Amino acid sequence: MLISFLEFFACAAVIFYCGTLLSRYGDVIAEKTGLGRAWIGLVLMAAITSLPELINGISSVAIANVPDIALGDIMGSLIFNILIIALMDLFYRKNHPIFSLTGGGHVISASYGIALIGIASGSILVGKFLPSFGGMGLYTPLIILIYLIGIRSVYYYEKKNSVAAPERYPGITLKQAILKFSFNAAVIVVAATLLPFIADKLADETGLGKSFVGTFFVGLATSLPEIAASVGALRLGAIDMLVGNIFGSNMFDILIIAVGDIFYTKGPLLNDVSINHAITGFAAIIMTAVSIAAIACGTKRRTFLRLGWDAMALFAIYAASVALLYSLR
Repeated sequence: MLISFLEFFACAAVIFYCGTLLSRYGDVIAEKTGLGRAWIGLVLMAAITSLPELINGISSVAIANVPDIALGDIMGSLIFNILIIALMDLFYRKNHPIFSLTGGGHVISASYGIALIGIASGSILVGKFLPSFGGMGLYTPLIILIYLIGIRSVYYYEKKNSVAAPERYPGITLKQAILKFSFNAAVIVVAATLLPFIADKLADETGLGKSFVGTFFVGLATSLPEIAASVGALRLGAIDMLVGNIFGSNMFDILIIAVGDIFYTKGPLLNDVSINHAITGFAAIIMTAVSIAAIACGTKRRTFLRLGWDAMALFAIYAASVALLYSLR
């Protein structure tokens, strides 16, 4: 069991280290392309920092045949990703909570995120009673369609409300930034491919169960790029990139379910997983709704430990979901 834990933490360390470099080069790409931090955070950063979930999801269902590990990873990442914003708020030493400093475009991506999570969670509960086609669930094309509409909506919003900013990286070319960004992404892919096999061993050796290990051990490890990227964005003062990356990652994570369903050969993927994952999904919906309310209200007041009320609510919901899922393991 000790060897399995060491293997797990070694993969997690590699993912975290490479993830720390993504924010810097993502910020460079945002500047050089003129696409803006929010858009880069939503699409490029979200896709790259979600690569561990993507690779883990595909290898879990197509190679290791552990769909509960795949879903646990994705659903666990949803709630942990949003918790990252609360964690960043804890360490952000400015006078105002993070959500009060973000643009309105994040309400759009968060709202599409709720729709996508709702489709996935509902399909876990009732998917067995719905028809399927080509071995896939009806939710797969619907998730793909809503994801594409969502990123298109945010793109046009950001394009309409973009503001020119001074150049910050004159010494780095776009080509250099793309190459370094791509290299670190490739390393993350290799490390993430090993995670489902290690997690499956951990579940058997510890007796905690595949859904619990997938949700909290693998979910935490594959969220390390989001943590590292968020820390980097916070240091750069790129709050919109930080929040855009989180909501974009959650949208992309649900898209991974559709991709996993395509690779899963035993029928609709969500028909063969524990209904406990729906609990995590509904917790993610509630946490996202709290985030939308915080952005819309723009409250600038901090409370206990200099946290905003929104961050405190996110901590409480996350803790409650962990306790509930553990009791049902």
